[in-house]
Amino acid sequence: MESYSLSYASLCGLAVVVAGWLLHCVYKWRNPPCNIGRLPPGSMGFPLVGETFQFLRPSPSLDIPAFYKQRLERYGRLFKTNLVGHPVVVSMDAEVNRFIFQQEGKLFRSWYPDTTNDLFGKESMVYYDGSVHKYVRSFAARLFGIDSLRDVLFAEMEHSVTQNLAAWATEPFIEVKDAVATMIFDHMAKKLIGFGPDKSRKLRKNFDAFFQGMVSFPLYFPGTTFYGCIQGRKKLQNVLKDLLKERLSTPQMRHGDFLDEVVDELRSGTGTMNEKFAVDFVAALLFGTFATISSALAVGMKLLSDHPNVVESLKEEHEAILKKREDGRTGITWDEYKSMTFTAQVTNEIVRISNVSPGIFRKALTDVPVKGYTIPAGWLVMISPMAIHLNPELYEDPLTFNPWRWQDESKKSTLLKNFMPFGGGTRHCVGAEFSKIQIAIFLHTLVTNYRWKEIKGGDVQRITEVVFPTGYHIQIIPREG
Repeated sequence: MESYSLSYASLCGLAVVVAGWLLHCVYKWRNPPCNIGRLPPGSMGFPLVGETFQFLRPSPSLDIPAFYKQRLERYGRLFKTNLVGHPVVVSMDAEVNRFIFQQEGKLFRSWYPDTTNDLFGKESMVYYDGSVHKYVRSFAARLFGIDSLRDVLFAEMEHSVTQNLAAWATEPFIEVKDAVATMIFDHMAKKLIGFGPDKSRKLRKNFDAFFQGMVSFPLYFPGTTFYGCIQGRKKLQNVLKDLLKERLSTPQMRHGDFLDEVVDELRSGTGTMNEKFAVDFVAALLFGTFATISSALAVGMKLLSDHPNVVESLKEEHEAILKKREDGRTGITWDEYKSMTFTAQVTNEIVRISNVSPGIFRKALTDVPVKGYTIPAGWLVMISPMAIHLNPELYEDPLTFNPWRWQDESKKSTLLKNFMPFGGGTRHCVGAEFSKIQIAIFLHTLVTNYRWKEIKGGDVQRITEVVFPTGYHIQIIPREG
């Protein structure tokens, strides 16, 4: 009996010790240390997962999700949280965002959670800074710089849009995001790695799995979305590795694509680029060119369908361009593109509302004082473009699709100062002008030659970007006359 009492007492003592240890761990999790000053208000959520599930919960409308709205009301525009095991300060404050961009390479550096590393690879261009980042940007500019856009890509993009719209007009309907993604991916797969349509579409299946995993909980287990995403990335890498190995073994053969230049760079022996770097770099370019633009244009088509007055103003601008052309000349010129003032305003509104970028991450290199709080060294900061673009203090009636807001010269500087669909600071997206041109060419060809009718879908959700859970299907119809 005495032995039983001792055993019971020992178990109770052990339980108390374990409970105390767990409570201590939970306390430390929920109250992370801050050496200087005080942390921004907020909650670290549950151990290990933090507030990831709340962060991923979508809003059933264009408005910002409850995760942001509730914390904005409770804590203000700067708050702490924990996402996928990382302590993060979320900034919905325009002034703080500009400060962070200005301090790139001094107080902050580009950094993303480990899950992004799993998705894009350790050699991805999103991780480099300093001289290596400058090198990556200059290399990408060989394809996406103004000279290449104006002299080479511009005509190719118009040809691709013209062909695809004509093909879509023979179909009962198309799903907008998928159709646009296929159009852009086919073009860029040919331009980047020399793939024709058949190879391109097989390769894109891996990107589709990859894209779905970007907004899923990072649970790497067979059957999960994230597992499928990583498997898609591995298959993609294997295809690109094999292709690169084949090209390196036959350097005398030229294919007229961007990979030729990558091979030349690898063979030059400068030491800046290696084979793993090259694979992740090409994969990032492929992903960046089609995924973001197709999402934005899908949202754009829905917004235009809901605002026929905007479509009429677009038609007026583009039909005026056609009337000014010399007899017999076809094709958009660079000067015509630059004259598309209203189209540029429509594009701004589309990317402002669609908010394709889920967040812009930076890592604090030292303890950084900001607005009475401290961001500790090693913490991540997530800048939310969506929260800025939908802030009623910066954009009047932010959920309203209003391209004319960009005409008001008295407000234009404030709008542009807080406009960050393509990032900010020294890391402004190298493909920003490519995206704008793609949208402008698409809209010009569409409104001057076609009309469209909604068939089904179109219900929106927002996580950070706007998505269509059941797709958005339209019929493309040639204009008479």
